[in-house]
Amino acid sequence: MTNAELQQLVEKLSLADFGRPFQHQATFNRRLRTTGGRYVLQTHNLEINPLMIEEFNEDTLIGVIKHELVHYHNHIQGLPYQHKDRYFQSELQRIAGLKYAPATSKAKARQQPKHLWVYTCKNGHEIYRQRRINELRYVCGICGAPIRLTGELKRDV
Repeated sequence: MTNAELQQLVEKLSLADFGRPFQHQATFNRRLRTTGGRYVLQTHNLEINPLMIEEFNEDTLIGVIKHELVHYHNHIQGLPYQHKDRYFQSELQRIAGLKYAPATSKAKARQQPKHLWVYTCKNGHEIYRQRRINELRYVCGICGAPIRLTGELKRDV
C-alpha cells in the first residue's frame, strides 16, 4: 500500500464514520516501532506504522486509522482527545476502532533482554541483572551477603 492509497482510505473512513472530511496528510512512518500510529498535534497529520498492514490484516490497519481519526476529529473540534477522556473512549467504541494496536515483531524484540547476568550470594540466592554490576559495591538484597558473578543466560530473540 502506498501513501496515496493510505490517504484515500483515511479520507473515506473519515467521511463514513464521522461525516467530516480529513483535510491533512496521512503517511506511513517506518520509524514507529511500538505503536500502531500517531496523531501529530502541531500539524494535524496522521502517521501510521507500515507493519500494521505488513504483519497483520487490513482490519487491523482500519482499526488503527479509526483510533487516530478519533484523536484528529476531537482535537479539531475542541473536544477531549486524550486516551484518558471518557468522551474519547465512547467515540472510539462507537466507531469500533482499536483501543490498542497489536504488538509488532519489532516491539516484541525490544521487550526481552538478550542476556542476563547471574550473580549468586554465599547463601545461594540468585540475582539476575541486565547489566553487569561491580560485585564489590553490592550485596544480596535478601540476606546482605557478598555476591559474585556466576554466569550469563543468553536468550534467542
